[in-house]
Amino acid sequence: MTNNLKVERARHNMTQADLAEAIGVSRQSINAMEKNKYVPSTVLALKLSRLFKKPVEELFQLEAGD
Repeated sequence: MTNNLKVERARHNMTQADLAEAIGVSRQSINAMEKNKYVPSTVLALKLSRLFKKPVEELFQLEAGD
């Protein structure tokens, strides 16, 4: 799975710490998601979708074979 979190975060002038605080996770979790080392739960993906006002599918994409 890939994602556009870093791009969306930059568009909103947010640091990883800002985003983490906004959705209730650690900065390390945001870092891991941005590096595709951590796949968020459905609840977390929905929180991000709501925060950025984007459909989940615009934030997260399945790779071929997923």
